[in-house]
Amino acid sequence: MSKFKLKIPKINGERVFYFLLSFIITFGAAFISSIWAKNTKSTYQLLKKPFFSPPTIVFPIVWSILFVLMAYALFRVWRDIKKKPQNKKAIKLYFIQLTLNFLWSPIFFGLNLRFIAFIVLIILWIFIVLTLKEFYKRDKLAGILFIPYLLWVTFAGVLNFYIWFLNA
Repeated sequence: MSKFKLKIPKINGERVFYFLLSFIITFGAAFISSIWAKNTKSTYQLLKKPFFSPPTIVFPIVWSILFVLMAYALFRVWRDIKKKPQNKKAIKLYFIQLTLNFLWSPIFFGLNLRFIAFIVLIILWIFIVLTLKEFYKRDKLAGILFIPYLLWVTFAGVLNFYIWFLNA
């Protein structure tokens, strides 16, 4: 007879609250940003793009995955805020980078300011690195979950630069 026991974590209302809030805020910012950046698909198709530019369909798939990873990373740090008040710094950094992420689409697509969008992406990249480091200090998995986001924004920065250059 095996002594294997399945340990089920306690579900507590506060954790559920932070979990839902993390996802609502992250996806809410993405949704509002996409509304402000009207006609992204048609605008993107009309731009001159470098040879390494992915098909339009790739973007919503990748961003959906990244937003899930980001929201879950936020939850992992936010859920312990009462026990670990030092987590506030990491959470503030998260909201700064989320705000910059939020601003990029309306600047790039809505206002057609490709170079300004590139500058915003550079600042965003810096804040992603800072957030990743702070998350990693507080919860290793939360930091690791930010790595795909950093890699994608690095690629997006290169793509943004080339699109600006080719369409200037």
